Amino acid sequence: MSWRRGGGGDGGVSRRWAFLLCVGSFCLGLLFTNRMWTLPEASEIARPNANVEESNMPVAAECGSKKIQEKQDYRDILQVQDAHHDVQSLDKTIASLETELSAARSLQESLLNGSPVAEDFKVSESIGRRKYLMVIGINTAFSSRKRRDSIRYTWMPQGEKRKKLEEEKGIIIRFVIGHSAISGGIVDRAIEAEDRKHGDFMRIDHVEGYLALSGKTKTYFATAVSLWDADFYVKVDDDVHVNIATLGQILSRLALKPRVYIGCMKSGPVLSEKGVRYYEPEHWKFGESGNKYFRHATGQLYAISKDLATYISINK
Repeated sequence: MSWRRGGGGDGGVSRRWAFLLCVGSFCLGLLFTNRMWTLPEASEIARPNANVEESNMPVAAECGSKKIQEKQDYRDILQVQDAHHDVQSLDKTIASLETELSAARSLQESLLNGSPVAEDFKVSESIGRRKYLMVIGINTAFSSRKRRDSIRYTWMPQGEKRKKLEEEKGIIIRFVIGHSAISGGIVDRAIEAEDRKHGDFMRIDHVEGYLALSGKTKTYFATAVSLWDADFYVKVDDDVHVNIATLGQILSRLALKPRVYIGCMKSGPVLSEKGVRYYEPEHWKFGESGNKYFRHATGQLYAISKDLATYISINK
């Protein structure tokens, strides 16, 4: 192909084609430059630093999560402790209300039955109930005068010493006895005379009799919990001599435990044959012949805490 300049020169390029070639080259250069040197966006410029931060984030998050977890665990512990304290306070409040309800019921029953109200009950209602460590009820009978005198001369303080024991140590000791089938009989008058001399009886609304000892024990606990607000209520027979100091030390260690039932625990067979000693009239309640009683304390000496005594008083 031959090219001509202007109207005709040999071997040259026309001005028109040269101009078009320059313009085309310039446009191609702009297009190429825009594709190769496009400025990155701001987010793309910050990405390297962002990657560095992202690489550090798991460590920071992990440390933060540990601190948050520790704080959360500590808060959970405090919440559990507060809840436990609230439950204990609620239990004490309920036990106190149950005791007051039991006392009111006992007073109402005494008034309805025409029985005289105990002087101890009047005093406790007038001056407010103070807290005692334990109430010791000595189960006795009309014919056990010599046993009572033996206890008075040995381990049961008399007069001012007994009052000092009550005020300083919080220990109440009383002989527990009911009344005869014929109220106001000679045996009742003998007990009243003995009580005027020593002032160490607790009279309960119960008809005395060997076959009604379990009922007497229930009445004792119900009456005692209505008269005195104590941590423990002890039942002891009048042929047992008690070391008060040792008993007080044992019970003091259990003062914060709920539903305490302590004594010489045993279990024996349920006797279903009539005529034998310790025959069980309701042996059928314990299942088939040859079964044993549930584990329980021997009757000579045992103690229960206030919540159990309150339960007996409400459900007697």
